[in-house]
Amino acid sequence: MLKMVMIAYNEAIDDEVMELLASCGLKNHTKITGVSGRGFASGVHMGNGIWPGRNNILYVACEDKQAKQFLSCVKEIRKELGREGIKAFLLPLEELT
Repeated sequence: MLKMVMIAYNEAIDDEVMELLASCGLKNHTKITGVSGRGFASGVHMGNGIWPGRNNILYVACEDKQAKQFLSCVKEIRKELGREGIKAFLLPLEELT
């Protein structure tokens, strides 16, 4: 069964997230950079002088087993980087064409 892992993370840790992706054996992804928004724990990120910083979003379509492994790795990196640096979401993937 296929899953979609969506990760929202601070752009400052992009290298770490991409290394994490590679270490889990995942190569295919879609990355959206320079995303602004507001999070419960992370606050506002608008990329300006008042609310500095932006986020990136990474989408990874993969098998269920790979998704679980990837989420486990994200949990580990969160321990190192803090809760506001990275968040992962697991979504069902109904169709892949």
